[in-house]
Amino acid sequence: MKTLNFSVYSQRAARLLACIAAALVVTGCGALKDQYAASADAQQRAAAEAAADTKAGAAVDTKATYLKLVEQMQKEGLWFASLAHIDALEQRWGVSPDSTRMRADALRQTGQAALSEAAYKRLQGTPLESAGYRGLGLLAGARGNYAEAVQLLQQAQRLTPTDALLLSDLGYANLRAGRIAEARLPLMQALQLRPDSAQAQSNLALYLEATDQSEEANRLMEANRMSAAARAAVRDAAQQMRAGGTVLPPAAARPIPNARELAREDIAPPPLMLKASRWSGTGGIRTASQLNPSAADAAVSMSPNSTSRGTP
Repeated sequence: MKTLNFSVYSQRAARLLACIAAALVVTGCGALKDQYAASADAQQRAAAEAAADTKAGAAVDTKATYLKLVEQMQKEGLWFASLAHIDALEQRWGVSPDSTRMRADALRQTGQAALSEAAYKRLQGTPLESAGYRGLGLLAGARGNYAEAVQLLQQAQRLTPTDALLLSDLGYANLRAGRIAEARLPLMQALQLRPDSAQAQSNLALYLEATDQSEEANRLMEANRMSAAARAAVRDAAQQMRAGGTVLPPAAARPIPNARELAREDIAPPPLMLKASRWSGTGGIRTASQLNPSAADAAVSMSPNSTSRGTP
């Protein structure tokens, strides 16, 4: 009897061990299967990343494409990063007027005025000489020397007479230099050449406010749906200009906008500065010509001295 019981217990134990072993085998196989699947996924991701890197490397395999890459970085405000890529670009393809201009702009935007000035001067005698004079003019304006800024921007304008943002900078520099009458022509030209430009809109509105043409300024700002903050900043700057005090640029008269506000075209950028790319698109605002063609014509022909169709 005891032997029988021992045998039964032994059989039960054997069956239990077999079940446990089978469970371990099944679990182990599942775990190994999961590991193999995870490993396959990781390999696929690594292959995809390697393919993307290869594609990116091929995408910048020409000088022109690399220049466009750096230009796009600067449009996104990545000025410090763009300097590193300009170094890489020039190591591979050598220095060119295009890379020098982008370096000068990046140095200016990162607060390295002396190096920026030297780079802008190297553009003299090249096809980008106008950009060099403009950059020097912007640096002069940043120092508060608006008389010098006007002279330099005029030299740039003679080389590229249809550059709307350059004309807007020139008009603003004239305003700050006390050359109010001389500011009207370039500002009117800038807005007609680039009616979608918030910079041109705000600078012309500033001129109109500063010359006691508030009704015309309001019409311009309303037609272009400028934000309340931008309108208030323009009026504040004009009031300071009329009072003979230190004039704050419209964008500087309000708190620094956050990232979401930076993407809005209806917030005007600081005058006398190269327009950052985030301001350059037309998204988020309908221009006067899009809203009402006749209103657009009226907005740029406000001065009583202007001829028909808003021609300065």
